[in-house]
Amino acid sequence: MYAIVEMAGQQFKVAKDQKVYVHRLQTEEGKKVTFDKVLLLEDGGNVTIGAPVIEGAAVEAKVVKHLKGDKVIVFKKKRRKGYRVKNGHRQSLTEIVVESIVAKGAKKAAPAKAKADKPAAAPKKETAAKAAAPKKAAPKKEAPAKATEDLSGKTVAELKELAKAKGISGISSMKKAELIEALKK
Repeated sequence: MYAIVEMAGQQFKVAKDQKVYVHRLQTEEGKKVTFDKVLLLEDGGNVTIGAPVIEGAAVEAKVVKHLKGDKVIVFKKKRRKGYRVKNGHRQSLTEIVVESIVAKGAKKAAPAKAKADKPAAAPKKETAAKAAAPKKAAPKKEAPAKATEDLSGKTVAELKELAKAKGISGISSMKKAELIEALKK
């Protein structure tokens, strides 16, 4: 049984009890790590391909140690210009051992980073009537905007819906300002 899994931004083909060197993980030595981005899973000739990942599949591994890779020399030179720069680099790595590959039933752990990276979406306003209404009921259409209502806070899609409700034609090519002017008439 083997799996192709994404670990620390790279894809690896892993099997049980295999040692893998990945980019430095923020996990202490001796702790267990679960990778749930399994792209492909092979189990006794049965191959499962994810779209993009396989739901419920995971690879569990143990962090053995943190180390640095071999030194790589970066030498830059421009001939006849007297320009020479020599730099060295050692990549920070983490050695892990794959303990198990879970095909189904893995718990989806929500990473804290992903939540922090995404900007918080503005909460949608719900009226008390909509919140109390059952989900099976058809949603009520909003009444057309009145002239006193501030339309600048509405999105283009909302303005187009209001224009359709009023029966205004040619709204597909209108911009936001033009839609607001047409709705005020």
